[in-house]
Amino acid sequence: MEAAAAARVQALAETGVSRLPAQYIQPPEHRPAPSPSPVAAAAPSVPVVDLSSPAAADAVRAACADWGAFHVVGHGVPGELLDAVRGAGLAFFRAPMEDKLRFACDPARGAAAEGYGSRMLANDDSVLDWRDYFDHHTLPESRRDPAHWPDFVPGYRDTIVKYSDSMKDLAQRLLCIISGSLNLPPSYIEEAVGEVYQNITISYYSPCPQPDLALGLQSHSDMGAITLLIQDDVGGLEVLKDGMWIPVAPVPNGILVILADQTEIITNGRYKSSVHRAVVNAERARLSVATFYDPSKSRKICTAPQLLSKDEPQKYRDVVYGDYVSSWYSKGPEGKRNIDALLIQG
Repeated sequence: MEAAAAARVQALAETGVSRLPAQYIQPPEHRPAPSPSPVAAAAPSVPVVDLSSPAAADAVRAACADWGAFHVVGHGVPGELLDAVRGAGLAFFRAPMEDKLRFACDPARGAAAEGYGSRMLANDDSVLDWRDYFDHHTLPESRRDPAHWPDFVPGYRDTIVKYSDSMKDLAQRLLCIISGSLNLPPSYIEEAVGEVYQNITISYYSPCPQPDLALGLQSHSDMGAITLLIQDDVGGLEVLKDGMWIPVAPVPNGILVILADQTEIITNGRYKSSVHRAVVNAERARLSVATFYDPSKSRKICTAPQLLSKDEPQKYRDVVYGDYVSSWYSKGPEGKRNIDALLIQG
């Protein structure tokens, strides 16, 4: 147990270590700026879209084309449920290590196995993220086994089930809006994705002794179709826009929508997946909850033919999603290198 506990970032941080262990030190070109620059202070902020507004569809279209990420409010998900899932995650990470380790990931099951972990990538040479997480397999329901989730936090399992169902409904609603914004049938992207595979990952970023040398989560775009993320009031998420890292300030009861790589392929690059990362700080722990909406591993993802023309030829090769996932986990994310590998050279 001690060896397993020592591998956890939270356990390391709680020893009061003053210097960052070498395996967490990012190369200079990937490190966050030590403090916000005057230019960053004047930078634009991620759009906020009110889904209850008559102008929601136009606002989603603009945000997808310009950012690939946007907050939604007026989404109908009760604030109490958002608070409950954050509270459940916090209660788990504040629990004694021996309780948490009962739900540890099984390394034999490969990268991104369900459970409590600290290392997501299969590549042993990669710099480690300053993060612990709990990954839940939530959809399809045949993958959903609440016995794999913590039993020592009251209401935890019920909260995750309710949150899973709520996020599925919201993701489908958003994909309908996104499809319609491209003059595709509203169900187009959802049908292209097929049976949804949903994972919910609660991430915990401990205070870091040298936050200017580390990242909580390295720069990447998400693999699947769409990601829905909530965070606490600490902040630390950043999205890449026009070569600049833009802090994503938390929005009360807001849910951040992040377009992922398969949506970029389906839309032929009209809508780009968002490159993002998490930075850490020396004073406060941070918690976020990301819900991933992905195809099945056997699903072949193709560009919508309605979006192709002589002037706009196909940009990406078709891909079987499982092959894409294997590449992502073996090579590591590093920005958009995985989707860029599918580009058809003109």
